[in-house]
Amino acid sequence: MAKPVTGTAIADPGGRWDIDARHSASCSARRLLAEIRDLASEISSRAAEIEAGRRIPPDLVETLRSIGVFRMLVPRSHGGLELDLPAALEVIGTLARIEGSVGWTVAIGCGGSMFATLLPRGTYDEIYRNRPDVIIVGSSQPVGTAEPTADGWRVTGRWPFASGCQHADWMAGFCVMTDGGKPLPGEGQPQTRAFVLPARDWLIEDTWYVAGLKGTGSHHIVLTDTVVPGANFFDLVSGVPCLPGPLYQAARQVLPLFHGAVSVGMAEGAVDELVDFANTGRQQLRAAVPMRDSETFHGELGRVSAELRAAQAFLRVQAESHWRHALAGRLKDESLLTQGTQTATWLAATCARVADSCFALGGGSALYETSPLQRRLRDLHAAAQHALAQQRNYATAGKLLLGGSIAEHHRNADPAH
Repeated sequence: MAKPVTGTAIADPGGRWDIDARHSASCSARRLLAEIRDLASEISSRAAEIEAGRRIPPDLVETLRSIGVFRMLVPRSHGGLELDLPAALEVIGTLARIEGSVGWTVAIGCGGSMFATLLPRGTYDEIYRNRPDVIIVGSSQPVGTAEPTADGWRVTGRWPFASGCQHADWMAGFCVMTDGGKPLPGEGQPQTRAFVLPARDWLIEDTWYVAGLKGTGSHHIVLTDTVVPGANFFDLVSGVPCLPGPLYQAARQVLPLFHGAVSVGMAEGAVDELVDFANTGRQQLRAAVPMRDSETFHGELGRVSAELRAAQAFLRVQAESHWRHALAGRLKDESLLTQGTQTATWLAATCARVADSCFALGGGSALYETSPLQRRLRDLHAAAQHALAQQRNYATAGKLLLGGSIAEHHRNADPAH
């Protein structure tokens, strides 16, 4: 029976992250943020175009690619910037603050570049042979099947929510591994593996007609009886990265914080836009004074700002904790996946409330499609529908706490303590 090839173990408890590496990453992050700020007005001016086209325009994708956003978590060994986690989240959040779908799409592309390190080294080198700015996207739902053949695995499936599929270079899907039509046994459930193929090998079905995050182009992607080499498969849960690097030891643990960074960035954008609206001197119907002179408005804006600051602080603390664990070689701890998911869930709900409040404070004018407040409302509620942000995720965190005292749990969760 054909078997998916697994990666080669390379131990790296963060030892490569020396002073030079830190300096290089810091300089790259500052340069990248400066270039994004220069692009801010162009990106925000195209928000309506992005929504109408239900994708990021190709020329804008290429601009983002050219400044390096899609290589910021690619290893330096392959021409990437290999930023530290807090810096990468700042870049993602900055883009989401400008336009939600852009931030989301970049977050997906960065996640793809991290998951790719779980491939065998030869496959990884082939993907990045010509340039570091390769865009890898996909769907994490295990809705495909893979049957063994002499040349690999015969894959069939139809995967939803493939954000950024229209501008991807490679795409990934998850399969239940089968033999004779019967699922192969895994650890308490059928064996599941992920795989990658060049984007040209996939069919994209135009299905992304949705309420929010319209510009992410998260269509269905399809394969039918397609033979995929075993060397193109990887195990997301127990796979071993083919390259060293603090973040690559457990990409799965980091992904929820990407989601959190997008949520916080979009909420920041909603508050920015509400403040800009109030500063136009707008006076709502039957109001005694303009919004910016209203004590009621001041109080509500102050409350909303407090919620946003709490979200910003939570994301920052969790990102720094994850990064310390990564440098110490402990990122693979399953409790960090639980913590990260708990963080993403709370951030999504909190940031959606921020958008709700901004929309309500905007009054009747916020109803129009020309108002960015209605778009922020829709985008943040769409983000909160993601599996990483569902309220049921709190149950896992609760079970973790019941395994020991709360004080012991928090003491063990952060190596700084």
